[in-house]
Amino acid sequence: MVTRAAWCVVGFAAAVASLSTAAAAPAEPGASASSSGGSQEALRPPIVRSQVPAVYPPAALSTGRSASVELLVTVLADGRVGPVEVARSEGDEFDAAAMEAVRRWTFVPARRGDEAIASKIRVPFLFAPPAQPVPAPTDTPAQVPAALEGGEGTTPSSATPGETPDRADPTGASTTADGSATGDEAAPLEVVVQGERALRDDLRGAGDVEVTRDILAAAPRQEGAEVLRTAPGVYIGRAEGPAVAHNYNLRGFDAEHGQDIEFRVAGLPINLPSHIHGQGYADLSFLLADVVQTLRVREGVYDPRQGDFAVAGSIDVDLGVAAADRGVAVRSSYGAFNTFRQSARWAPREIGGREMGEETFGAVQVMRTDGYGENRSGHSASALLQHRFGEGRTTYRAVALLHTARGDLAGVVRRDDVDDGTVCFTCVYPYATARAQVALSQRFMSGLFADFKGENGSNGQFGLWVGLDTFRIQQNFTGFIEASRTLERTAGRGDLIEQQNKTTSVGLTGRYRTAPFRPAPWFRSTLELGTDGRIDLIGQRQNLLDASVRNQTWDERIDADIRGVDVGMWLDVATRMTRYVDARVGVRADVLSYEIDDRLGNFAPLSRPDDSFLPGFRRSALGIVAGPRTSLEVHALPWMSVLAAYGEGYRSPQARVLEDGERAPYTKVRSADGGLKFDWGAPLSLNASAYYTRLSDDVAFDAGEGRLERTGATRRLGATVHAVSRPTKWLVASASMTYVKATLLEPPPATADEPLPPFTAGQDLPFVPPLVVRVDLGARHQFLRDAGGQPLSGRLGVGYSLLSKRPLPFDERSPAVSLLDASAGLTWGPIDLAFEVFNVLDTAYAAMEYSFASDWDPEDGVRPRTPARHISAGAPFSWMLSLEVKL
Repeated sequence: MVTRAAWCVVGFAAAVASLSTAAAAPAEPGASASSSGGSQEALRPPIVRSQVPAVYPPAALSTGRSASVELLVTVLADGRVGPVEVARSEGDEFDAAAMEAVRRWTFVPARRGDEAIASKIRVPFLFAPPAQPVPAPTDTPAQVPAALEGGEGTTPSSATPGETPDRADPTGASTTADGSATGDEAAPLEVVVQGERALRDDLRGAGDVEVTRDILAAAPRQEGAEVLRTAPGVYIGRAEGPAVAHNYNLRGFDAEHGQDIEFRVAGLPINLPSHIHGQGYADLSFLLADVVQTLRVREGVYDPRQGDFAVAGSIDVDLGVAAADRGVAVRSSYGAFNTFRQSARWAPREIGGREMGEETFGAVQVMRTDGYGENRSGHSASALLQHRFGEGRTTYRAVALLHTARGDLAGVVRRDDVDDGTVCFTCVYPYATARAQVALSQRFMSGLFADFKGENGSNGQFGLWVGLDTFRIQQNFTGFIEASRTLERTAGRGDLIEQQNKTTSVGLTGRYRTAPFRPAPWFRSTLELGTDGRIDLIGQRQNLLDASVRNQTWDERIDADIRGVDVGMWLDVATRMTRYVDARVGVRADVLSYEIDDRLGNFAPLSRPDDSFLPGFRRSALGIVAGPRTSLEVHALPWMSVLAAYGEGYRSPQARVLEDGERAPYTKVRSADGGLKFDWGAPLSLNASAYYTRLSDDVAFDAGEGRLERTGATRRLGATVHAVSRPTKWLVASASMTYVKATLLEPPPATADEPLPPFTAGQDLPFVPPLVVRVDLGARHQFLRDAGGQPLSGRLGVGYSLLSKRPLPFDERSPAVSLLDASAGLTWGPIDLAFEVFNVLDTAYAAMEYSFASDWDPEDGVRPRTPARHISAGAPFSWMLSLEVKL
């Protein structure tokens, strides 16, 4: 958003106009000051270690206005920025832009002798509008401008972070030949901001947003992945315990465990292709909310960088720890249902004398819970590490994650059994096949990325990553209906499905964007070429187990190995024509190949004993898919833009369904949207968009197989409104509403096995809530600046989610879901105490609801074929008390 909404030219000038300390007037090394005891100690001013460039306010771009804001900045004894005051104001927009930047700077603190002390410096920010020369401050060393695409600035060579330039102290504290300070005669540290919008922007459609840390932290979160709820049109729920991926919804797509949303965390692709439990399976249980800095949500498929599974859109999660939160922190949490969490994070401010940025940190968390109701206990552990290193135009980032979880599952219960008291809402059926439901997940991913920023705006990236994933689940949806294909006259031993999936992945990514081409003053354009790819080695099995006799296997359904290769490539041209029009045109193509060793293919059932062949079906396939990606943005007014976009994307096939030599039948998505963006600065920003999406081949959950199966073509027409407001320094609010009409166009025909199919042409698409509403509200206030030597502050947070009634198969509908969460916290110096309440109204709701035939009474001798409603209970009222200590 804002950091990508301007092109910053940052220059360091000379010295500090004034420097005051808590005990004495400033002096340079070699100068002296008298203490109360009559001794003399050398005083050294603070030195800039790292800086964040200010951004010219987007709302002021069309005014052509120059501005000079002067700040009084307190540098604390630990090098962080303390209170910031406006000494010379140029209006709220420019003041806020300067203060937002300087609050993220870090310093080597001022010192009296060997003691670090607090100090105050004067920092002017000079804002210059587009097409005006950057003014060179007088009586200072020459500016060294650096222009970068993407709205990011760099520190000029005259003041590299963490180093003292040859020509001037980076704080501007000049000294005379005899070593005495020049005092008030020194020129201030000047920061020059050249206003111009970024030419290449990751957010292209009218529904695209970037959710920043203050909004992510506003409302309470039961787990890290719930930060996704702040994105417009997104809802995530936990229906199958801590070892199974969440259920995701995004603007009319019931993405189940991820098949319609492309997820990336710190540049690592999370979706797993051809996973047995769901195509594009994406488990985000490893996320820790404290280290999630931003969400970049691209709704639709309009950016050529978007690849496999970007059907509803893409969500990129950026990790980091802000300067104000750096250091070491340990948190202990205890809550309802005997839930305990222990976490720690470390984000050193410096390593080896060099200042560390936000991207360097480590974090770990362990959790255990008895769970609500029966058979819901679970354990998990997660670790995240990231480090940015290197200097100059090329820097490197290493990232790694490790996660494991195991949890018991309650599965589903029939709603009619709940209504007549056969089983309670949060209970499990009293059979071994129901109580043996469990899941285990293990995952490791690591990547190394090199980022290059060249002269005149060229930039690029190269990355390599590797991943290992193991998943195993035992789950029973239908009770006692299934019969064995491999054991004669064997049935009714419990439909406990065992699924196993093991994936080893290696991938790469690379791109290069040229410097802007400027054939005319009113025209500039850049070209980007890129590629990404991966190879996946997948092993998967599915069996039926008899839990009453030590999980004996009584039927085999899947036993296959898959080798998949995906090579993607894209071209993207971003063009600015005058200051009013931005056009982006691109294309993406992917080549996917598969080798499948299906050891149960061509299986001969017992009814055909004379067949003269062995089971097995080995085959290969390769397919190519390509499509355009284009968007247009017209800056009609300083505070309003009109946007339109069109793109074509794809979802890769489940490899086991492919025939030998088949051109892989991709699910093709065509998406278009248009809308308005309004930006009045901190008081209010608002997006409003309408969209159309057509999917060539959708999927839905099949209870008999415990996985997703084809349903046919679908269409979605919808609209989204998203607003963010920061009316005061202590209050932030975010609200979104998404409405969609999702229609099934071409359902599968009736078959002998299923004469009454659950889907019909023209019906509302099952499991998709037409309306999704989300509200996040956070308030923070400092009560006392000095309470026993430490500041005392408090905060309140509220999060609210609404899902309207969801269509189900066989013309059923689930009830609406309305959830309210709240939190309160106190911070006293290094100690933070928080109390969070979830589902405040204790709403009894189904986290997952289906309609299918089942038999949960093995003694009645009847196997019903009539579909019935089945539910998995969502979490009731719960609470969590947390204590954090920062060291």
